[in-house]
Amino acid sequence: MDIVEQFKKQLEGLEFSPEVDEIGEVVEVKDGVVKISGLKNVENFEIIEFEETGVFGLVLNLEEYEVGAIILGDDKNIKEGIVAKRTKKVFSIPVGPQLLGRVVDPLGRPLDNKGEIKSEIAFPLERMGPSVIERQPVTKPLHTGIKMIDALIPIGRGQRELIIGDRGLGKTAIAIDTIINQKNEKNRPACIYVACGHKKSKIKRLVATLEKAGAMEYTIVVCAFPDDPTGFVYLAPFAGATMGEYFRDNKQDALVVYDDLTRQAWAWREISLILRRPPGREAYPGDVFYLHSRLLERAAMMSDEKGGGSLTALPIIETQAGDISGYIPTNVISITDGQIFLDANLFKKEQKPAINIGTSVSRVGSSAQLKVTKGVAGRLKLDLAQFQELERFSEFSEELDPQTKKTIERGKRIREILRQGDLSPMSIDKEVITIFAVTNINIEEIPMEKMQEFEESVLKTVELENPSILEEIREKGVISEDNKENLLALIKKVKLKYGA
Repeated sequence: MDIVEQFKKQLEGLEFSPEVDEIGEVVEVKDGVVKISGLKNVENFEIIEFEETGVFGLVLNLEEYEVGAIILGDDKNIKEGIVAKRTKKVFSIPVGPQLLGRVVDPLGRPLDNKGEIKSEIAFPLERMGPSVIERQPVTKPLHTGIKMIDALIPIGRGQRELIIGDRGLGKTAIAIDTIINQKNEKNRPACIYVACGHKKSKIKRLVATLEKAGAMEYTIVVCAFPDDPTGFVYLAPFAGATMGEYFRDNKQDALVVYDDLTRQAWAWREISLILRRPPGREAYPGDVFYLHSRLLERAAMMSDEKGGGSLTALPIIETQAGDISGYIPTNVISITDGQIFLDANLFKKEQKPAINIGTSVSRVGSSAQLKVTKGVAGRLKLDLAQFQELERFSEFSEELDPQTKKTIERGKRIREILRQGDLSPMSIDKEVITIFAVTNINIEEIPMEKMQEFEESVLKTVELENPSILEEIREKGVISEDNKENLLALIKKVKLKYGA
């Protein structure tokens, strides 16, 4: 049998179907960003494959003759002339409970050496935020464990509360305390911490802190490091939002911390400049507002028809010298439902957390406060407001009347008792007891240096002698009239120990 006959016999019964691939060519590579020609029909946010490299890219820029994309991986082998092929797939990442307790990159790949993440569910990275009809008002509290916030700047589930301040003032500490505090909460939310451009050493310490506190079991840490491609820092917050949406859409609650969006804006500016997009204010592209608005609008309290789940967002923004009038701070302030402003001057005075009550606000959180918290916090706000006004006045006056002196001394002790160190979140029942104590007795009679001790003594006494008060607050969110009288008697009893 000659060779032709052999080929004919081998080809018998085989079926052939034509496959058409749309391919292009890399024409420019710079800092993790590529420009490709020849992909006429490619779509935005589509995945493209660089042949013979095993590396993929994400399309972000569509022009008449070229498309711009960020490289999703090592760009060492990506050079001019390499073939880029369409995959016709939208960029998606794994989601689900399998990610809890893991440290991953923005693509959902593990970074913790704990093995493969076996999740069969994937969501697109870019998703539209819920419509107005699909939402409902924020009515459920999200307790941070920080007395000053839960009493004066409360956060509700589904809210977007900005944490803003200069570097090193404790923005991350507030976010981490909030995550740790969810450990003992009813209907505990899944927590996602997104680290944008932070050092590996910092993230290692942070993960160790969460593990020590027992918080990693319900937390996902998404990391984009400084030595990662620029696109990873840009993608990380979107990845965190997508992971949180899985829980939200499955009738659960989720909390996502974006630390921080300033670095994401820097990354987007770098990518846009490489893609030769027209620069605007501070060299940022014109769509930087849209960048953060479409991210933060994904946070919501869903309607009962949509399952009643929630996604709460705590974005972090870094300022320079306390200037909140910068381009990125003003943008994010306008998108969020309030801000927690950290003041460098308060930090220097060793007030922790260094929260400026005068400039901080929560636009919807008060409607989500427990009835008992709202009841005791009202007097606290009034006392602090009077104190702050008189304290400024007293700097210019040597002689003060007795009532003014009393108000100032009272305010100083309130400020002292609201002082709270890092990694020491307090359960809501103990917060309520503390605030009830300072608003219902003459604390100005207690020595300043004894205030922290007084607080500890009150909590210990209530826990030993009448724990039903704590249980009532936890279970029902109220203090009955009988328990109010019992609680006040216990507080006055403790006060006598301090010569008052």
